[in-house]
Amino acid sequence: MRAIAISEPGAAPVPMRLPVMEPGPGEALVRLFAAGLNPADWKIADGMLKDTVPYSFPLILGLDGAGVVDATGPGARFPVGEQVFGRFFGVPRGQGTYAEYTIAGADDAVVPMPEGMLYTEAAALPTAGMTALTAVEEAGIEAGSDAEVLVVGATGGVGQPTVRLAASRGARVVATARPDAAGRMRELGAADVVDYGGGDLKELVRAARPDGLDAIIDLVGDRGEVERLAGLLRPGGVYVSTVWAVNPDSLDARNVRGVNLDYTPTPELLERVVGLVADGAMEITIEAEVSLEEAPAAIARSRSGGARGKTVIRP
Repeated sequence: MRAIAISEPGAAPVPMRLPVMEPGPGEALVRLFAAGLNPADWKIADGMLKDTVPYSFPLILGLDGAGVVDATGPGARFPVGEQVFGRFFGVPRGQGTYAEYTIAGADDAVVPMPEGMLYTEAAALPTAGMTALTAVEEAGIEAGSDAEVLVVGATGGVGQPTVRLAASRGARVVATARPDAAGRMRELGAADVVDYGGGDLKELVRAARPDGLDAIIDLVGDRGEVERLAGLLRPGGVYVSTVWAVNPDSLDARNVRGVNLDYTPTPELLERVVGLVADGAMEITIEAEVSLEEAPAAIARSRSGGARGKTVIRP
C-alpha cells in the first residue's frame, strides 16, 4: 500500500510502499478515504513520544482518519463494511493514517460515521474537536456562560472550533487573527478580533477588555508569552495551554489557575463532539485537501504555522 512514513526519529516524511496490516484480536482493518493532518503528527515524527512509547519503523504518520472497515480480527467492534472515523493510535506501532489502510485498535477513539457526514469532514474532526471541547470545559465555560475569554491561535484547526464552541455557550470571545481572517472569526461568534501582528498582543487585548478576562485558551504561545498574557486575567481566572507552556506554580502565585491540557481520547468523547457539530455548536473548517504524495509539503506548511483550518489528506 502507499503511505507517508519516516525511517527513524527526525527523518523527513517520504512516500513509501508498505505491506497492508493484518487485524488482530479486537482490531479492524480500515480502508482510508481521508486523513486529518495535526501538528502532533510531525511532533511525533520528531520523537515527541520516543521516551514514553516504543516506536516501530517504518513509522506511518497520522492520528485522524475516516474510511470503511475492510477486515476484522476476532472480537472487533465493527463489522466489515462499516463506515468509521476517529483518532487511531497506531502510530507508535508504525500504523498511522497517512496511508491507504490503517488499524482501528480495540481502545481507539473510533466510532461509526454519522449519516450524511463526508469522509473529509470526518477525518478533520477528531483531534481538533476533542481538544476544543476539553479546552473549553477546562476553562470553565459551560452553557449560559457570560465569561470574557481570549483564544490565542484562533484561526487554526483547533482554534476555530474552540471559538465557535465557547461563543455558542455564551462567552464573549476575543480571537487573535490577522485582518484577512477577522470576518471568519466573527462568523464563528467572536465578539472582538485582535491582530496578533499589529503590535503588543497583551496591550491590544487589554484595550478590547480593559476590565480583564476570565479565561485564556492558548493554542500556540510559549512560556514567555503565557507569563505576559496571564496578567490580563482577573483573580480566579484560568489559563489553558494546549502546548504545555503553563507554569502552574507561577500562575497560582497570581491567584490564577494554570492548566496544561491533557486528556484521553475516547469513543464517548468523540460522540459528544459529533453531537456538538450536529447541533451547530462546533464547526470544523477545512483549509486544504491534498493527495497522499503532497502530504510531506503539507507537513512542512504546518510546521511554519499560520493555519486557517484543517488540512485533509486523500490517500
